[in-house]
Order: sequence, then structure tokens, then C-alpha cells
Amino acid sequence: RKIFPDHWSFMFGEVALYTFVLLLLSGTFLTFFFDPSMAHVTYNGSYVPMKGIGMSTAMASTMDISFDVRGGLFMRQVHHWSALLFVASLSVHMLRVFFTGAFRRPRELNWVVGGLLLIMGLAAGFTGYSLPDDLLSGNGLRIIDGVMKALPIVGTYLSMFFFGGEFPGDAVIPRLYSLHIMIVPAVIILLLVVHLFMVVTHKHTQYPGPGRTNDNVVGFPVGPVYAAKAGGFFFIIFGIVALIAGLFQINPVWNYGPYDPSPVSAGTQPDWYIGFVDGALRLMPGVLGNFSFEWIIPFPWGDNTLVLSVLLPALVPAGALFAVMFAWPWIERWVTKDDREHHLLDRPRNAPFRTAMGAAGVVFYCVMWAAASSDLIATHFHVSLNDVTYWLRALFFLGPILAFWLTRRICLSLQRKDREIVLHGREAGIIQMSPEGGFSEKHEEVDVYKRYLLTNYVDRQYIPAQPDAAGHVSGSEKRRAALSKFFFEDRVAPVTPSELEAAHAAHGHHEVEGDKQDSITK
Repeated sequence: RKIFPDHWSFMFGEVALYTFVLLLLSGTFLTFFFDPSMAHVTYNGSYVPMKGIGMSTAMASTMDISFDVRGGLFMRQVHHWSALLFVASLSVHMLRVFFTGAFRRPRELNWVVGGLLLIMGLAAGFTGYSLPDDLLSGNGLRIIDGVMKALPIVGTYLSMFFFGGEFPGDAVIPRLYSLHIMIVPAVIILLLVVHLFMVVTHKHTQYPGPGRTNDNVVGFPVGPVYAAKAGGFFFIIFGIVALIAGLFQINPVWNYGPYDPSPVSAGTQPDWYIGFVDGALRLMPGVLGNFSFEWIIPFPWGDNTLVLSVLLPALVPAGALFAVMFAWPWIERWVTKDDREHHLLDRPRNAPFRTAMGAAGVVFYCVMWAAASSDLIATHFHVSLNDVTYWLRALFFLGPILAFWLTRRICLSLQRKDREIVLHGREAGIIQMSPEGGFSEKHEEVDVYKRYLLTNYVDRQYIPAQPDAAGHVSGSEKRRAALSKFFFEDRVAPVTPSELEAAHAAHGHHEVEGDKQDSITK
């Protein structure tokens, strides 16, 4: 009789779960026919344009699945589309959790588990995307080889071990296959079990509303209501994925051909969730004026090269993004000094600092993601590739700052609007003329449910630096106070009962003349 609340935004986690089930089912089918070998063969299958072309056994078996196995191409596309939707729904689910504050105590560890699930989803996608050994996936592996070799001292050894020799080697496909069908799915299943266990243990969060508190859950029991809805939703997801897979072609490896280290195709794009790493590499300059990002480091056994123009974009942006994401629950608790348990969600507008930080992170990611298509942007819009790169480099630094400032101002404006609606009512669209000849718009008081929604939120305020037991203010406390001031100096206070009573007394319960007031407090 476990109770779960009902809201449309909760479905993204279910979509991630159900697409993962589809991945397991379709992947099991594909393993019956795929041969993860890099042995050289001559293709002699049904696709006439490639007959007689040399390729790896992995590529040949992918061609056979696509053209000779009954339903093989359909299952390949179900698998690929499910992978894209799995990462997409997982990403949107994490964004929903972040913007509504569902990661707060006692769910910090569950937030970390969700972040690990996202990373493992990226790993599963990349390892599977590389298996066909076609030209597109081979170019992606070439980038991985370059990043490995950019590591000083150990880079060459790591590359030789991973690829089974000099790139492309003869062992990388079998190793990726083992990761893709055994290790990564096992870790994902383990993380899913831990995630669902903690959801049940901590009880599900819910949106605020009359009758909903931190001590109860308003919703439906798992059986039979929620179980029936969830089962129906699974088949809806299955039907939609099958429809997409049947109508929209994806990853046509026969158009790319087998991997050959010598050619590089123009306009190649990785799967969307890997694009931000590719984009960061494209944005990074090799030199800045007279400063080179390629350093020669002398060692007793000889010189080693540290290629920062590869290492920095490949590791730092993604590392910084995930580091802030994992640490955010504790950062927010530290800044706000809020150690309470939270089972009611925030409206994003009522946490402007968090919403602004999330928007900045999304823009930071999207700029790198767009940079992965810089060549296509230039060719499609007939502009200079250099100009596109320069603009994207500027947005890489300025975009998150502008997004933070603009999002916070929008949230504060929405809060002011909510405050005005509570105090003065909503606009009824009726213009009235007074006996003196003046015109005003009639306002209607909002109902109790709407008023509760607009006024029941935590009023986070700036907390100055607090001395410790010895009367000293530590450097850490000063930094916390500075962040608190930065986040909460501008805020909108919720309407108090006395303010609401005063507004009703001045304007009546059902009509108001629509005067404005400044509700920003410093």
C-alpha cells in the first residue's frame, strides 16, 4: 500500500526506466547475431554496393543484422532510439529533481546515485555506438586515442593496452563489447535498484498544495492503481519507440563504410549526449598569441609532451560540470544553513538562485554541444567557420553568466507577479468606469488552493557570517556569507496573513483597483 504522488513531471524517471528495459530486450536480440571481432573479412552479403569490400567481422555482422536477419534492422533502430531516449529522459529527470529541490536532505545520496546513472548511461551509449566499427564510430575512437596519448608518461601505454596495440589495434571492439553487454548494464541495474530502494525508503517528494505536508504523501497506492498506470505507460513508451524506429532511420552504417584510419568524413556528428566533449575540443585553441598549450616536459629518460589543448577541453569542462552537480546538495545546505528534511518540492521561481545556477549549467553544456556542429552551422547558414567558432568561444564564457542573471531576474519578476495576484486578485478582463469618470480593471480574488500555492514557500534570506564558539569568524564562514549575500540579497518575501488582511480591507474581497507595490526587499 505504498503511496506515490501523481504529477506529469514524475513520468521522466519512468520513461528512463522503461527505455532501459527496451534496451535490455533489444540488446539481447542483437547479441545473438553480432560478432565482436576485428578479424578482416570480405563482405559478401545482401547489400550490393559494398560487396567485395574488406572490413572487420564486427562491421560485417552489423551489415548482416541490417539486411539479412529478419527484423534485424528494426531491432537495431529500436536499440539505438531507446539509448537516445534513455539518456534524454534521465537528463530531464535530473533537471526536474534539481530545479524543484528534490535532492535536499534526506535525498543527497540518491542525487549522487542519479548522477552516477547518468554517467553510466553515457558510458553505455558510447561503448555501444563504437561497436559497429564503421567510419563514424572509428573517428570517435580516434578522439579517445588522442586524449589518452595526450596524457604525459602513461598515455601511450594506456592507448596500447586499450586498443591492443597501435591504434586501431585488434582488441578494442571485443573489450568494448564486454563493457557494453556485461559490466556497464550490471552497474546500471545495481544503481537502479539502489535508487528505487531509497525512493521507497525516503518516500516520494510531492508538490506543495492544501493538505500536503512534509509528514504525509497525497497520491495513489502502488497496487492496483499505480501499478496499472505504470504498466500501461510502459506499453505506450514501447509503442512510441517502435513507431519511431520503424519510420525514422538512424545510424546507417552502410552509408559510412568500414573504418579506415586514413579518411575523415566532413560533417560527422556523434550521438547528442557525447557531443559536448567533441564541441569542447573544437572550441579549444592550439595557441593564444605567443602562448602555446603544448608543453615539453623534460624527464631523466627523455622529453614528454603535455598537450593541454587536448587534455583541458576533454577533461576539465565535463569534470567541472559533474563535480558541481554532485556537490550541489551540500553546497546549498552549507550556504543556506538548512539542515531540515524536505519532502515538499519548490516551484523553480521560488528558488531563484538555484534555478539561475541550473540555467547557467544548461547553457554551459549547450554551448559545447552546439560547438560539435560548428562546421554544419557554418555550411548551412553560409557563414565563416572561424566566426562561428569565435562566437561560440565568447558564449562559452559569457553565456552562463548572462543565463544566470536573466533567469534570476525572471524568477524574481514571476514572484512579484504572484505576490500582486495574491494581494490584488487576478485580472478579470472587465473594465469599469467610476462615478468620477475614471477607468479601472476589475480584479477577482484567487481561490484558496491557488493562494496557498502562491504563498506557501520558504523565504530564504541572507544569513550574515556567524562567529564560532570562541567568537571568531572563520574564512570558510566569510565565504559562505558572501555566497549567501550574492544569492539572497535580492528576494521577494511571501505574502503574510497581515498583508493579505490589509489588502482585503483596503480593496474589498472581490475587486481591486490594481495599484502596484514594490515587493523586493534588501
